Amino acid sequence: MTALGQNSTGTTVVDLSTGASVTLAWAAGTDVGNHRANNEDSYAIACPVFAVADGMGGHSAGDVASDAVVQRIAGLEKPGFADLDALEMALALSVSDLRSRLTEEQQGAGTTVTGAALVQEADQLQWAIFNIGDSRVYVKMGETFEQVTVDHSVVQQLVDAGTITKEEADYHPHANVITRAVGIIDEPIPDYVALPVVPGMRLLLCSDGLTKELTDVGIEHFLSAAPTVEDAVTELMNAALTNSGRDNVTLIVIDVMAVTVGHTESTVSPA
Repeated sequence: MTALGQNSTGTTVVDLSTGASVTLAWAAGTDVGNHRANNEDSYAIACPVFAVADGMGGHSAGDVASDAVVQRIAGLEKPGFADLDALEMALALSVSDLRSRLTEEQQGAGTTVTGAALVQEADQLQWAIFNIGDSRVYVKMGETFEQVTVDHSVVQQLVDAGTITKEEADYHPHANVITRAVGIIDEPIPDYVALPVVPGMRLLLCSDGLTKELTDVGIEHFLSAAPTVEDAVTELMNAALTNSGRDNVTLIVIDVMAVTVGHTESTVSPA
């Protein structure tokens, strides 16, 4: 397990060339769970990039894989907004790192990665949501709550084909089989979704140790009820561990507190 970065109750990200700025608060947490000997999850808070990685593979290789990814993402921390080309380069370099670090018996190791990068496109500030594997990003905005990412998994393919329902996917025998990962034989190919950065929005980045224990209804409840990002992390983590904690659990919660573009500033307290 690798945990990089510190929580923040209020950090303003400013682009000096345009004057655009975003004020964020964030918190993160990770736990080995109740049934695992090792925590193979990792996370990186590297503002303007945030990421969660869920490693897999025997002989402690999952820990090595998730560490390789978040170490590279940690190198993206800088003033201003993120560069998606630099993000893709970091993911590619993490594969090179894995090739040099894994022993022969660890060669099948890999990791998911999901995250959010704060970017500026023309005159609009956006979250570039990215994912490889089945770790997820959710967004809560007012009365709206949705899963932003789409899992790269066997059961998601079955759901998309109409073979099984989303509810049935949770109990399917292949529920843990992913179809895309970061590993030495897998080129890292993330999917991206762009979300406008809006004051009052709350993002959740999480490994499947959370989503195995809580339904979307449960996740929405805790995200909505928690007044702060720290409270949200604590409540979600406690609920996952109380329900069973079958897997490692890792999450990052991010609040958008204020946005300034040009001469216009918007400030809204998260729901």
